[in-house]
This record gives sequence, C-alpha cells and structure tokens, in this order.
Amino acid sequence: MSDFRPGAPAAKGLLEKVADEDTELTSSRGSGSGGAGIPGGAPAPRRPFRRYFRETGWRHLIGIVVGIFAIFPLLYVISASFNPNGTLLTANGLFQRLSLDSYVSLFTSTQHPYGAWFVNTLVIGLITAAGTVFLGALAAYSFSRMRFTGRRVGLTTLLVVQMFPQLLAVVAIFLLMVAIGDIFPAIGLNSQIGLIMVYLGGALGVNTYLMYGFFNTIPSSIDEAAKIDGAGHARIFFTIILRLVAPILAVVGLLSFIGTSSEFVLASVILIDPDKQTLAVGLYKFISDEFSKNWSVFAAGAVLAAILPVALFLALQRYIVGGLTAGSVK
Repeated sequence: MSDFRPGAPAAKGLLEKVADEDTELTSSRGSGSGGAGIPGGAPAPRRPFRRYFRETGWRHLIGIVVGIFAIFPLLYVISASFNPNGTLLTANGLFQRLSLDSYVSLFTSTQHPYGAWFVNTLVIGLITAAGTVFLGALAAYSFSRMRFTGRRVGLTTLLVVQMFPQLLAVVAIFLLMVAIGDIFPAIGLNSQIGLIMVYLGGALGVNTYLMYGFFNTIPSSIDEAAKIDGAGHARIFFTIILRLVAPILAVVGLLSFIGTSSEFVLASVILIDPDKQTLAVGLYKFISDEFSKNWSVFAAGAVLAAILPVALFLALQRYIVGGLTAGSVK
C-alpha cells in the first residue's frame, strides 16, 4: 500500500502531476487553442440545422404560428374600421382602403351616443374594480388571519357558488331589481348603481378565494409583531398587509375591469335607457338592425374600446405573473 503521509514519495508525485495539468490548462487558455466555451478559446461550432430544429427551432416555429394566429384578428378588425364601405366582406384585403369616416360617425351619430357609452363603461368598470378589490381583500384577510366558526364552510361555499354562472340567475336578478326599484328607484332597474351592486355580488367569491391564497403567503409573524406594538386588525390591514399584497390587488382589479367592460347579458337586462348603457350593449346596436348593419363603425368602436384595457394591462403587467402564481402555493 502506498504511503500518503506528508512528504511521502506517492503524495509528492501526485502533487507534481496536478501541478503539471494546471500548467498545461493555463497555457492552452492563453494561446487560444482551448475548447469551445472556454474564455479566450475558439468559438463554438454552429449546430447542424436538424439538431437546432430538434432542440430549439420547433419552439420558435410554434411561437411564430401562435403570434400570427393572435395578431391576425386584430389586424382584420383594425382594417375593417378604416374601410368606408361598412361591410366585412370588402375588408378581406387588409388596409386596401383607408378612411376615418367610421371614427367620425361614432361621435356624430345622435341615435348612438358612443361618448356616453364610453364614459359609462369607464365609470362602472373602475368603480366595480375598486369595490371588488376592497371587499375581496377584506374577506380574504378575515379568512386568512382570523379563526372563527364556519370559516372552512364559508370558503367551500364561496367556491361552490362560483361554479354556477350569473347567466343562470338573470331572470331572478331582473325580478329582484324590479322589486327593489319600486322601493329604492336609485338602485333598482335602469340604474347604473344597481348594475354595479350586481357585479360586486357576483365577483366576490372567486376573487376572495384568489386573494386568500395570496394572503396565506404573507408570514403571520408580521401581524404578531404589529400586535405587540399595539396595532389592531384595521391598522395591520390598511398600513401593512395591503402594501405587501399589491400584486394580487392589481391582478384582481384588472380582471374585474376587463370582465365588467365586456359583460353584455346583465348590462342589457338592467340598463334600458341608451344614455345609461355600456359599450358592450351600445356597440351591438350597430349590427343588430336587419337593414342597417355597419360593421365598419362597429369595428372602429371596438378598437377605441380596447385602448383602455390594453393600457391598464401594460401598466400592471409587472404584477400579473407574480400575482397569479404566488398565491397558488403556500
């Protein structure tokens, strides 16, 4: 057996061998004759096309196809909005004819008050989004931080109720709004406040459950430290927790605004007067008449209506991924 004690011949030979290998490696790096990937060495050879396509290229191809599939409808609608003929059949050639007549007609038509629809959608959407975020955050904080009888049953009930869409309750909501309007006309049928209250009631369940998962990711030690300093639940919620859960608040607000702006069934049932209707209901009038369908004006209105949701999405996009994924695990 070899003797590996300090100063033994075997150990000395092993150290000399390692030193020689280090010297050779250093010289090869300095001379530029090293392998691919070594700093100062020769560049890595290009991969063959088959290998590139098998490892990476197919992903790029799928990305391009998906991008075209998503962008083409947008280009088609924008092209139709600039088409003065007012039909979709003549818009098959993208951007062959350009005119702003459809955009001018949106704001000059007396029968279709597009400006009022836009303002109504903006007001209803923002108020609903703010109310949904506030009420959902209060409910999620209660379920996450407080322990009370019926807590688990309440969470399960919220989840089960959201499995049934609001469309199933349209008749019941209509009769309820009629009955409320006889007593309190301000929040009954044909009132925007009543529509906002209906939206708030239907959106609390799923948003509360989504926020509840995010609230659970906030360490409870923060609450305990604040309680030691004398802070109550209200102070902890408004001054500490809301700042830590900003991503999920932005996500819920954005989703609520987009869903409210594009909702059609409830808005068409509750709002009757044209001046109180939203964009989703008002734009339908451009194509609902049997003998006066104007798809160009409809497309122009849809393009303008999409500007605000896109702007909000771009402004809040840094919160979206974190807000949707952070609450999925605890």
